[in-house]
Amino acid sequence: MKKIYYLKTCDTCRKIVKEMNIAGYILQEIKTEPITVKQLEEVVKLTNSYEVLFSKRAKKFKQMDLKSQHLIEKDYRQLILDEYTFLKRPIIINGNEVYVGNTKKRVDIFS
Repeated sequence: MKKIYYLKTCDTCRKIVKEMNIAGYILQEIKTEPITVKQLEEVVKLTNSYEVLFSKRAKKFKQMDLKSQHLIEKDYRQLILDEYTFLKRPIIINGNEVYVGNTKKRVDIFS
């Protein structure tokens, strides 16, 4: 499977998608088409962690004062399913490889 979960209002996501050869990839914009339980489980099989997929940079992370709470995998899963902004992006799946987030190192892979 070749798939990209992204947010079209995110400049970095747009830049990465623009610079990639996206032929053969399925694009899913997570605000208009939220990730499903099944899709999230498929991604977790590749990452072995919900926390890896969780964005602590999301504004709601501070608003909900989640930093002061002790979150476990079950919490990360539910928060991602409840609110699209908690899903770290982009998530790029290429077969059995998955790239999560937009760090400089990850961006360079696709430039």
